[in-house]
Amino acid sequence: MAKITQQARKNYTDYINKYKTIIDEIVAKENKFNLDIKANNLENAEYAKIEIADAVLNLSSYFILLNTLSTTLLGVKNENYLNEARKAIYRAMILIEGVVTNTIDIPFSELSEHLEKISEFSDVKRFDFSKKLAFTIDTIKEAFGENSKWKWSFVELEGRSATIIKNLINYRTLISGMDPTSSTYEVRMNHLIMVKKILMTAATRYREKYELNTFRIDDFKLALNYLSALRRLHIYLGETNEAETVKKNLEIWKAKMEKDSSKSV
Repeated sequence: MAKITQQARKNYTDYINKYKTIIDEIVAKENKFNLDIKANNLENAEYAKIEIADAVLNLSSYFILLNTLSTTLLGVKNENYLNEARKAIYRAMILIEGVVTNTIDIPFSELSEHLEKISEFSDVKRFDFSKKLAFTIDTIKEAFGENSKWKWSFVELEGRSATIIKNLINYRTLISGMDPTSSTYEVRMNHLIMVKKILMTAATRYREKYELNTFRIDDFKLALNYLSALRRLHIYLGETNEAETVKKNLEIWKAKMEKDSSKSV
């Protein structure tokens, strides 16, 4: 690797200063929010959590950008920035989990009790946030690379985001909003398509993590949990054939898990 010149370092530092200023502003906003939460000084706290979570995802994107600039201008990957980006994603998810819960296969009637607190959070904004979360995770994975030491930890990141994205849907108004003449029809359908895909992906990834890395039954159980959540969604939507297909997969996967469990005893 070529030696980095002092001039190159100076150019890089000068270039990123404007982004560091923005980062400092977001961090200050996040810190103030944390103090206000502890002091119970916030009205509409659930909406405030969403607002800060969105800002913290922006923070993650800026850290990823700083790494990209380091790679481009200096020829060196900056994993410190990438780790800050990864941590920011977790902080954003924890905030949203505090609103919509982190329960994977939650009954929709129970979930609605939580979503009632953010009833004015529009379908468009729910879907926009979901896309932003998924995109940020995809970007950080790509930045770290296929051989990163965090490879298998990203399974948890993807799984938790799948739960959040699923739980953000307003199931009380979902069916009525699926009328093609509804103004929110396209957004809701795209959100549903996204949820079905990421639930299946989360299930598959946790099974891969079990079989290729950890060999922990807990990971296999999480895979089954995501499949169960997908089946629950299909049943709710009246998608009988799809629900039956997932049910068969569940039975096959459970049999595999039970067989593996008996071997380990």
